[in-house]
Amino acid sequence: MSIFEFWLKARSLGMSPSVLAGLDIALWDLHGKKLGEPLYRVLGLSNWQVPTSITVGINTPEVLRDRVPEILSRTGCTVLKVKLGAREGIEADQSSFMAIHDVLRKYPGVALRVDANGGWSLEAAQQMMPWLQERGVEFIEQPLAAGQEALLPILYKDRVLPIFVDESCHFSTDVGLLSSCSDGVVIKLMKCGGICEALRMVATRRALGLKTMIGCMGESSIAISAGAALGCLFDYIDLDSHLNLEPDIAVGVKMQDGRLLLSEDAGHGASLAF
Repeated sequence: MSIFEFWLKARSLGMSPSVLAGLDIALWDLHGKKLGEPLYRVLGLSNWQVPTSITVGINTPEVLRDRVPEILSRTGCTVLKVKLGAREGIEADQSSFMAIHDVLRKYPGVALRVDANGGWSLEAAQQMMPWLQERGVEFIEQPLAAGQEALLPILYKDRVLPIFVDESCHFSTDVGLLSSCSDGVVIKLMKCGGICEALRMVATRRALGLKTMIGCMGESSIAISAGAALGCLFDYIDLDSHLNLEPDIAVGVKMQDGRLLLSEDAGHGASLAF
């Protein structure tokens, strides 16, 4: 049975995506080790990729003024993804964003993206998107909550920034349903069930002319390394969750000047740290 056949069988039996992703990644890693090749090469891919963004979580302006310089210094990143959608409303979002925006005056060349995590109403999104566009944001991720996809065409029609869907899009079958009201999709191995489905989602988005970003969900260096092996397929990369783990249970992909450096070891190149 091939890895793809295994994936389809497990999916048909109702296996949860995160469990399926773990098995899928392990099988691809084993396959690479048997061939003696790094995973990216097994998949016929290049080891080149765009820089990864580093996520800045929701916090007070005071905390963000201290945290952002530390993140930039520690990681050398050139892209920040700012989490918004605070429970306190868009005024709190604007205050937090401006704290970051002001800090970046000292760091020219750092790009900004925003992830609202479904925290805005339609009206809030319609207010925030022009405001953020004026302040140099590249795109908005998941402006509306999952389950409110019926409102996306309204927001999409008069958008001034590209809209990426994340929680609203899990599998390749979802991509087509949202292609007329979004500019891109966020693919996560833990959300879609692993590498097999991620490859199908990439193929679907190419057929529909959408952009893609590969993201993560609080994963260790093992899943991050597996996702990074697919990096050359994506327009944008957001693989940074391993940097938030203390300790990370694994060692794997490294970062230099904001880019993830793929291992040349067989398989995905990551291993347990203890």
